Amino acid sequence: MPKVEVLNIKGENIGEIELNETLFAAEIAENAVYDTVKNQLANKRQGTQSAKTRAEVRGGGRKPFRQKGTGRARQGSIRAPHYTGGGIVFAPKPRDYSYKIPKKMRRKALYSVLTSKVNENELVVLDDLKLDSYKTKEAKTILNNIDANSKAYVVIAENDDKIYKSFRNIEGVDVEKANLINVYDLLRHDKLVITKDAIAKLEEVFK
Repeated sequence: MPKVEVLNIKGENIGEIELNETLFAAEIAENAVYDTVKNQLANKRQGTQSAKTRAEVRGGGRKPFRQKGTGRARQGSIRAPHYTGGGIVFAPKPRDYSYKIPKKMRRKALYSVLTSKVNENELVVLDDLKLDSYKTKEAKTILNNIDANSKAYVVIAENDDKIYKSFRNIEGVDVEKANLINVYDLLRHDKLVITKDAIAKLEEVFK
């Protein structure tokens, strides 16, 4: 089992923790990570794009000028695609981009990214994370103490309003419950800051 240091909020080393091999010492599956991120981004798409075809654009019902005798190229409608204000060829319509991928693939991708965080020294384990009040300044100090002051993904075991509201004002920092973490957010952040309780929650949820 991989071992990592456990820090307090002052950045002091207060011990070690053994990490679950399934979650933090998995075989890196790059294909699963790619497919999972692609799936997450597709599922986020609103799919509200829309344009009108020549059949849907208002006007253009009559022939703009007679077929012969004008010296101009023949035209059937001022709403043909080559006209300004005309319809769009194969106009995009609202659609649902979301799709499902196997649960095993999602899990495999998650384990791969968690393992890479350990391998690349991007995992910071905190003994505990509590704030007495809503203070972004205090949250910044904690991140500086543990050398995670940019693009940190803070993972906690349960909802904590003080932590959410204090950390969310820091650019590049996100807070999430352990059971809701995802591959894309893990990859977007340079550091994974997680409490011991959150690790226990991960092991419980993803065992």
